[in-house]
Amino acid sequence: MGKSDTIKENRGNETSIRRQPSVAVQLKRKLLNRTSLNGTVAILGFFVLWHLLVVMQAPFMKHIPTPVTVSKTFFILVQKKLFWVSLWFSTKRVFYGFVAAQVLGIPLGLAMGWSRKFKDLTFPVFEVLRPIPPLAWVPVSILYWPTNELSIAFITFIGAFFTIVLNVLRGVASIDKELYRSALSLGAKPQHIFWKIILPSSIPSIATGMMVGIGITWNVVIAAEMIAGDKGIGRLTWEGYLAGDTPTIIVGMITIGFAGWISSAAVKIISDKMMPWRRLF
Repeated sequence: MGKSDTIKENRGNETSIRRQPSVAVQLKRKLLNRTSLNGTVAILGFFVLWHLLVVMQAPFMKHIPTPVTVSKTFFILVQKKLFWVSLWFSTKRVFYGFVAAQVLGIPLGLAMGWSRKFKDLTFPVFEVLRPIPPLAWVPVSILYWPTNELSIAFITFIGAFFTIVLNVLRGVASIDKELYRSALSLGAKPQHIFWKIILPSSIPSIATGMMVGIGITWNVVIAAEMIAGDKGIGRLTWEGYLAGDTPTIIVGMITIGFAGWISSAAVKIISDKMMPWRRLF
């Protein structure tokens, strides 16, 4: 190997190193970019505005505690470990329901979009069940499932399931039919069409269903915990309402918001991993 080849190889290695920054550097870039900073300023501005409106006794804020009071209540709940226990139960229920909705909903949506006969057989039942609100399933789930935990997980599953199936089904239906015809003309078999055309083309719709579904699961699990749960953020918020403890109610509301935001961010990371080609644009 000549000297020039060695220099080129070293330059190539330096280039590859520059192209792959460390995890710490990537995290720092994400936290310190303009979008993150703007979001942080917006959140801080919201709390400052909230505090000022309460201090100024705005007509619609007279009975609302200040962020300082809410913060004190939050630390009391944390010290009692009640906050973390409630958050753990709600997160666990969301995870179980969301994963079950993916495992069953994605294959069902693909099957309905792939087979016209299967769709004709199952879609009418799907359309009858889809408009039923998830909370309307609460009495049935309490009677059917042996424990409250399974009942709430089932309701959470229902909340995301129909959204995911519908998104996947529409994603398959939107695929250009010319791709099918071209593949068939080149001798492709049905299984090749499914794995090489149907599934890859449906990934954006699957990702959209996941993003929408994770938000619905948080909405549903909180309402289900208020009705049938004995633990969870929803139950904590409801008990604050029954006790007339407004700071606890607001702690629960803010926790729900941040938990949903973090969950959506995690799902977005997974979605980006599913669609690596988007990094090129």
